[in-house]
Amino acid sequence: MTPETFPKLFAATFAAQDSAALCAYLAEDADVVTLTGGLAETAKQAGQLFEMEFSGTFAAARLVTGKTRLRLLGPGGAILHQRYVVIGARDAAGAELPRFGAILTAVLLARADGWRAVTLGFSALSQ
Repeated sequence: MTPETFPKLFAATFAAQDSAALCAYLAEDADVVTLTGGLAETAKQAGQLFEMEFSGTFAAARLVTGKTRLRLLGPGGAILHQRYVVIGARDAAGAELPRFGAILTAVLLARADGWRAVTLGFSALSQ
């Protein structure tokens, strides 16, 4: 994974509901805020939150990739802002919610085992 490939990989992995693969994109000590507002301070905790979301609200959801803004911070760091449209989210009764915009912001660092997100925030947008 590289900062340039991260947005589409994240979207495909989210659509596949593969929480283990999402965690593989994270540093072990990553700080994560999920789309439902869950907070995790490790990749393992993030995986548990992703699992809960994939068994509920995002059981049939997918992400459509929108505008990307990537800022390289030198040879081993980057900040990524990625817009998505979330399609197929469901409410507590199982009814499909209207599509909505979201933004993922990640600080990515190159490590011995490849690029990993050390911070990842995923938030719904009001417009």
